[in-house]
Amino acid sequence: MSTDLTFITNEPGKSLRDRFGVLLEDDTRFFDCLVGYFFISGFYKLYPFLETVEKIRILVGLQTDRTAYELIQKAKEQGELNLKSHATAIEQVSKNVLGELERSADSAEIETGVHKFVEWVRSKKLEIRAHPSENLHAKVYIMTFAEGDRDKGRVITGSSNLTQAGLQDNLEFNVELKNPYDYQFAIDKFNELWRVAVDVSKPYEDTILNKSPYAQFTPYELYLKFLYEYFRSELSRPAELDDIYVPAGFMKLKYQEEAVLNARKVLDEYGGAFLSDVVGLGKTYMSALLAQQLDGRNLVIAPPHLLDRDIKGSWPNVFSDFQVRQTDFESIGMLDHLLKRDISKYTNVFIDESHRFRTETTQSYEALARICRGKRVILVSATPLNNTPRDILSQVKLFQIGKASTIPNLRNLEAFFTGLEKNLKGLDRQHDRELYFQAIQANAKATRENVLKYLMIRRTRTEIEKYYGEDMKQQGLKFPHVEDPEPLFYKFSKRENEIFDKTIRLLIAEFKYARYRPLTYYEGRRTEQELQGQRNLAKFMKILMVKRLESSFHAFRLTLDRFIHSYERVIAEFKRGNVYISKKHIHKIFEALDAGNHEAIERLLEAEKAEWLSAEDFSASFLPDLESDHKILLQVQELWAEVGRDPKWEAFREVLKLQPKLKNGKLIIFSESQETASYLADRIAKEVEPKVILYTGQAGEATHRDVIANFDANAFHPRDDYRILVSTEVLSEGVNLHRSNIVINYDIPWNP
Repeated sequence: MSTDLTFITNEPGKSLRDRFGVLLEDDTRFFDCLVGYFFISGFYKLYPFLETVEKIRILVGLQTDRTAYELIQKAKEQGELNLKSHATAIEQVSKNVLGELERSADSAEIETGVHKFVEWVRSKKLEIRAHPSENLHAKVYIMTFAEGDRDKGRVITGSSNLTQAGLQDNLEFNVELKNPYDYQFAIDKFNELWRVAVDVSKPYEDTILNKSPYAQFTPYELYLKFLYEYFRSELSRPAELDDIYVPAGFMKLKYQEEAVLNARKVLDEYGGAFLSDVVGLGKTYMSALLAQQLDGRNLVIAPPHLLDRDIKGSWPNVFSDFQVRQTDFESIGMLDHLLKRDISKYTNVFIDESHRFRTETTQSYEALARICRGKRVILVSATPLNNTPRDILSQVKLFQIGKASTIPNLRNLEAFFTGLEKNLKGLDRQHDRELYFQAIQANAKATRENVLKYLMIRRTRTEIEKYYGEDMKQQGLKFPHVEDPEPLFYKFSKRENEIFDKTIRLLIAEFKYARYRPLTYYEGRRTEQELQGQRNLAKFMKILMVKRLESSFHAFRLTLDRFIHSYERVIAEFKRGNVYISKKHIHKIFEALDAGNHEAIERLLEAEKAEWLSAEDFSASFLPDLESDHKILLQVQELWAEVGRDPKWEAFREVLKLQPKLKNGKLIIFSESQETASYLADRIAKEVEPKVILYTGQAGEATHRDVIANFDANAFHPRDDYRILVSTEVLSEGVNLHRSNIVINYDIPWNP
């Protein structure tokens, strides 16, 4: 299709770029442009046609802003180009060029065009000037042909600027003038304007080469630029907290103040933040300092024992010490009651031990999500990730929308974390161990780099000592040195070892856990969420059985008895034609799992026959699998009937009696199992030390206060009634038991 048209509109086959291609590549010697706007990033659309052109002159008007025009015009009226005005105008041109290049698309084509522009400016093939008149709005393109051509040249004028939009994208209206008189008038007028214009070729070149995204930097300069861009927002924030109050006797530590400054920045940008320094760095105190910097009323949600005013480091006492007013405190277990009150009065929500809310399907999570909606959320936890990256997602969704987050380059959080889960799909921890842990590490790295680096404040003690060591030294603060763990070994007899190994094999390889996933056998309607919930429960119960075996023989036997009883009831009901499931209690079951209260799980499974299903609607394999599981349980029970001693306790008892450092000082013994803890406390009291106290999730307030008085170095009223504390891990949350410097983990460390 011919482009030799009088009118050029950028319609298909009629673009200005195509017409330039014909005229410029033919026999054009000089190309002169008079435009309001010229964008270097659009130059790449035209430069291939300009290779054979001898000289290019570009005269711009509106591209330089009003300030530059006025400076140039003032100098002109004074009869000379004032150096100061000239320099200011050049600086403004440079800013405009830099701004345009930073906003342009990142493409190889544009970069090639930019480099070609610089090459031609250096060789004087291309020259660009800015006219001092702010009223220059013309768009005129003049092509002067080589001598001896049939025409002197051509002129195109109209609406198109020398930009990609003007050359081809926008609907424009341009006209090509072929009359020699029109050409002569245009070239004479252009030369007249050119003579009084300011040469800006050099600032264009300097800006591109030294300041723009296309500049050629040394590796060191790139490194400095990276640091500047990465920390640019940090440079603009205040270096110190405003109007902080620190009570007498408290250290004003820089590492804590730095955490508060960072947390405030994260809150302002994303509406929520993780305070996740490792244990013992003072996250409660940091929270109080942060609350001082925030406007509005505060709500603190924490485990009940961390709200006890008899404990120096409890939330109410710390906030009171730091004079944080307008704050209410509520126990984690009272969220439903909290919803009955006016929660709109709160602006900031502090959630201690936020990792407890890592499962979205629980009723407590649903209540917390309602409480947090539209508020600033501060998540306080040293261990926000316990099992999978989705633990993080659940907590982040307390202040971010799952499919519309404001985290840079990560709008859909749900899709991101689903992708991480897919990385593990099909990988077995035992059989694909190397690939499995590679995927785990890759997921952790992706979570850190794409999510947590924007939302989390987390430092280790080693990092604090490295970067804030001088401040700590000046204030007399020193972290205690923690010795490497010391293993305590015990031996099985040959038969005990055979029984232990066979039990593990039966529970992991042959036991189907059918009783805990009935819906996977159901042939009626079921949702994927229901199926996944039951598959997860079966996995948790498998872990529970193995954990109990490795915790203590006593706890394992009790758990085994409950499993057998439960299976017998389910099988009997199935033979009567009944299968009962409880969708209501599945939420409570997962809450019990999260809380480590495994003894409550079976009670919940048996507590309510919430929904009846006919046994006829289940696959033929359900009953055989139930009976196979029951048979395996009886087989395991029979095996353990042969074991009459407890080698683990016997070895531990001798260590407690004979090792000097364990005989006299205060000791803390942890077990995840309440039944193991109770068993240990009873045997220690009878065989080793009567001054022993047991603390589990079922302990009352009086027991909790006894523990604080006897083991917390900061207790208001210290006592020495007990030397040994046996506790489940529930006590490890927010309580400093520094009167003992020895901690014994009776379980094999599954969750170190």
